Amino acid sequence: MSLSFSARLAAIPPGAGVLFFIQIFATLGFAVLYSSLVLYATGHLKFSAEKATLIMGVFGAFNYGLHLFGGYLGGRFLSNRNLFVGGMVLQLLGCATMTAGTTEALLWGLALFLTGSGLNVTCLNMMLTQRFAPEDNRREAAFLWNYAGMNIGFFVGFTVAGHYQLTQRYTELFWFATLGNAVAIVLALFYWRVLADINTPLLQASRREFLLRLAVGMAILLGLVPLLWFLLQNPQGTEYLVKAVSAGVALALVVLTLRHKDLAERKRMWAYLILTLGSLMFWSLYQMAPSGLQLFAVGNVKLELWGVTIAPQWVQNINTVVIVLGGPLLAAWFARLRERGWPVDVPQQFAASLLLMGLGFLVLPLGIALADGQGKVAFSWLFTSYVLQALGELLISPVGYAMIGRLAPRQYQGVMMGSWMLVTGLASLFAADFSGSVAQPEGGSALVSNPAYASLFTQLGLGSVLVGVLLIVLVPRLRRLIGEPKQEPV
Repeated sequence: MSLSFSARLAAIPPGAGVLFFIQIFATLGFAVLYSSLVLYATGHLKFSAEKATLIMGVFGAFNYGLHLFGGYLGGRFLSNRNLFVGGMVLQLLGCATMTAGTTEALLWGLALFLTGSGLNVTCLNMMLTQRFAPEDNRREAAFLWNYAGMNIGFFVGFTVAGHYQLTQRYTELFWFATLGNAVAIVLALFYWRVLADINTPLLQASRREFLLRLAVGMAILLGLVPLLWFLLQNPQGTEYLVKAVSAGVALALVVLTLRHKDLAERKRMWAYLILTLGSLMFWSLYQMAPSGLQLFAVGNVKLELWGVTIAPQWVQNINTVVIVLGGPLLAAWFARLRERGWPVDVPQQFAASLLLMGLGFLVLPLGIALADGQGKVAFSWLFTSYVLQALGELLISPVGYAMIGRLAPRQYQGVMMGSWMLVTGLASLFAADFSGSVAQPEGGSALVSNPAYASLFTQLGLGSVLVGVLLIVLVPRLRRLIGEPKQEPV
């Protein structure tokens, strides 16, 4: 007999339900900046496309790169709920600062916002996972709901951002983001007691140790703001710094792999490194959505459907809808394939995601070739590109973090998880490099920039397809490295 609705509500651990709603409002500010930063920088502040996309690349690099640091601070120096609320306060101050509408306000606003968003994302996930015992099988459903809440936040954020974009009302847009952050803070404070940390190192500390760690945590939280502001002053130098650090981490991982004594674990570490390179290719193209692809959409695509003008940020919702609707369908399809004995594994999913990403970029030159007399590309081509990219994300994103638990030796799991996060940040910088390579003409003529876009999209699309084909060739080898058993279709 199925449980009644009230019984199901009673079965939800205290705090898990409110975290779903907190996730929605906590996502709004990031959705606004993610979808509007390049357009605001080029349209309102008159940045060049190259400078605007570079700022967007650094934005992504810091946001993803600080997640690991936030995971270390939460529960050790500050409780997860303290760090989350503190981060949300910084996000609120950042969005409010940007309402001033100046370049200096943007840089300080980004420094405040990135410190908050970079450190507190992991805390929300930790607060959720602590609501469940290790053997509680409700955890997976809770994270699916949490993921749904995040996508609701993205959908609302992208939709509202597009509404204000059509009238260039950026001040009101940033106030909307500020309000979203405020609601998340109010919800967290109202349910403060039920969001308390459970079984963290900080809870074992004495009163004196607790206060000392609290002081250190607050100092780090506040000290990061001027540091990020300083680095944002010179995004080009910051880009080189992040790339150099990433190269050093990659070299260290290779050396670590070569020196690892356990043969089976060493093989899985090699598989991790190979798949990480594929992931870097995928995310470097994927993260062109809020920068290069958005500039292309504004200047070279006929953003109109059935007589309705389409705001650039609304295009981002194609991805959101495909993921929400396609995720369960894809999971069910894979389950049926595996029941029948067809091998659907990580190497195959990575290869397919790169092929889909490549096809998503290759349809754009075809659309450019069929553009109208003013050089404007039909919206259907951009729509098709985003659908293909979203399908690729469904194949690679959910398995990425789970893959690390399978491939990383226990003593290296923290390092390899951090490296995986660093790849996403590094990909933001490569996406900025690609996005800034097409000069935007003064008159905004699509006919002038179309050839450069066609060449760029063709090269990137073919590159992704080539890496995807290479992974297909390597599938048998990767299976042997991972230790996957052979499966035969029945």
